[in-house]
Amino acid sequence: MRELEMLKEDVNSFEKIENELNELIEFAGMIEKAEDEKELEQKISEAEKRLDELEFKTLLSGEYDANDAILNIYSGAGGVDAQDWSEMLLRMYLKWGEKNGFKMKLVDETRGQEAGIKSATLEVSGAHSYGYLKSEMGTHRLVRLSPFNSDNLRQTSFAVVEVLPIIGEISEVKISLEDLRVDVYRSSGAGGQSVNTTDSAVRITHIPSGTVASCQNERSQLQNREQAMRILKAKLHKKYLEEVEAEKRKLRGEQSSAEWGSQIRSYVVHPYKLVKDHRTKWETSQVDEVLSGDLKAVMESYLKYSKSGV
Repeated sequence: MRELEMLKEDVNSFEKIENELNELIEFAGMIEKAEDEKELEQKISEAEKRLDELEFKTLLSGEYDANDAILNIYSGAGGVDAQDWSEMLLRMYLKWGEKNGFKMKLVDETRGQEAGIKSATLEVSGAHSYGYLKSEMGTHRLVRLSPFNSDNLRQTSFAVVEVLPIIGEISEVKISLEDLRVDVYRSSGAGGQSVNTTDSAVRITHIPSGTVASCQNERSQLQNREQAMRILKAKLHKKYLEEVEAEKRKLRGEQSSAEWGSQIRSYVVHPYKLVKDHRTKWETSQVDEVLSGDLKAVMESYLKYSKSGV
C-alpha cells in the first residue's frame, strides 16, 4: 500500500507538470506585450524548479531507496570535541528531517561524560528515507576553534555516520534464537515513566557475528526489544551485502575498498568557512545553513555522482 501511494504521487506529479507545460505553450502563443513576456519567464522558471524536483526523484531508484532508515552516529578521534561534533550532527539530521517532513525518532543515545554524545541511533520514517540518507554514510570531519580547551586552539574532530535500510524478513540471513544473547539494563535516556526505575533497556548480541543492537528510549522492555531486533536485522543484512561484495572483488582481483572508513565530508569553521564533499567535490561556504539541516544540494550532488560514477 505504501508503494502504491508513492507511485500514485509520482504519476500525479508528472501529470501536473505535463498540464503546466501545455499551458505554457498555449500562453506563449498568445503573447502580445512586454508584460506577458515577463510573466512567461516567471512561469518557465517555476516549471523548471518543479522539473528539477522530478529529476531528483528519479535518482532514488535503488533497491532499498524507498525504505525507512536507521541512522547511527558514533564519535571518533578528537575526545570531547568529537563527542560534541557527534551531537551537532545529530541536531543537523533532526533539523533536516523536520524541514522535509520526515518522522525522526531517537531510539538510543549514549551521552558523553563532559559534553556531547558517544553514540546515537535515529529511526527515520518517510518516503525514500534511505535513498536520501545514504549520501551521509561515512566519516565526517570538523575543523574549528575548540570550546573545550583553555587556549581555544584549532581542533580537528571526527564522527562516523552509518545508514541502514529498514527491511522486513531477510531471506539471505537466517537468525536463530540460539544465536542471540539478550541483556537488559537500566535506561539512561529520555522515555516513559519507567525510565531510570526499571531495567527496560535492551541490548541484543548476535553471537556468531558479534553484531550488537540496543534500544532504551521506548516505554517498555518489550518495545525496546522489538526495536533492537529491527536494528539488528538491518545490521546483519548490511554485513551480508558487504561480504558478498568483498567476495566479488576478490574473484575479480580488485583491491578492497576503504570507502566505509574514509572521510567523505569536511566542515571547516576556522580559519575560513567551507563544507566540502570529497566524493563529489561539491562545496559551499554556507556552513551554518548546512549544519541547520539544509542538506538537499549535497545529497543531490551525491545521488547524481553515484548514478554517473564520475
